[in-house]
Amino acid sequence: MRSRLLVVFLACVAFGPLRARADEGGVSFWLPGNFGSFVATPGDPGWELALIYYYSSGDAGADKVFPRGGRITAGVDATASFIFVAPTYVLATPVAGGQASYSVAAAFGHVDGNVDATLGGPTGGAISGSESDARTGVSDLYPTASLKWNRGVSSYMAYVMAGVPTGVYDVGRLANLGTNHWAIDGGGGYTYLDEKKGRELSAALGFTYNFENPATDYRNGVSSHLDWAASQFFSETLHVGLVGYFYYQLTGDSGDGAVLGDFKSQVVGLGPQVGWFFAVGKQKWYANLKGYGEFDAKNRPAGWNAWLTLAIPLTAKK
Repeated sequence: MRSRLLVVFLACVAFGPLRARADEGGVSFWLPGNFGSFVATPGDPGWELALIYYYSSGDAGADKVFPRGGRITAGVDATASFIFVAPTYVLATPVAGGQASYSVAAAFGHVDGNVDATLGGPTGGAISGSESDARTGVSDLYPTASLKWNRGVSSYMAYVMAGVPTGVYDVGRLANLGTNHWAIDGGGGYTYLDEKKGRELSAALGFTYNFENPATDYRNGVSSHLDWAASQFFSETLHVGLVGYFYYQLTGDSGDGAVLGDFKSQVVGLGPQVGWFFAVGKQKWYANLKGYGEFDAKNRPAGWNAWLTLAIPLTAKK
């Protein structure tokens, strides 16, 4: 019974909106921590909806420089607050022996950005002094397709995701909610779930290929990301555990706008999580709170981020 409840959460949030601080301007397609517990567990057929509140805070010292909007900026202090909406449809008919699902995710949010100095403008002129910017709007779109298979206590997943540049973006702004370039991401995941012992372990590995930002002639390099989670159930409805991620850029940035060279980025995150299943009428909803502290960051601001997720089944069980 519990496994049928767990999958409502996973099918909803496993492919939520993606945004991170790395690559050009400290912003890339993939948001580390996007995958979590039960990532590969199949779900109940029908419609599901995830509502995700995401908050992040990061900074880098004045000795750290970043390409941003055709300029070179020194020092970054940024916060972001988003409400993500991710409807998902899970097919009842098997595909390649597994369970297929499709989703489209997007977000509405607010971004604040500050830099200690702008070292060069689009025309090459030197500018000094701090600068701030803030913006509210919508993000890019993130369509996703996945396949999941279950074999006893083990479940497996394969997925492919795209980034469609529809979000708010202006080349001269410090604060943007879109990346202004296409991207494609793919990979696989694994979940170990022993219901008798109440133990769960999940991990997902993926790779991102980025297309060029036409406004800045900048292309982020190929990146890799590993998200993992482990938890223990203390009752039929409550589980507690740890979450973490590794983000590492495999190839350097390129294009005429990549004046800082390959600018490879990396970061590690680690933190706690707690999840709770509860009844709403005849349905079982799920709430999850997790947070990450970042360290070992390179060519990106380091900080912390928190996720509060509410997963809602929209199709009544037969």
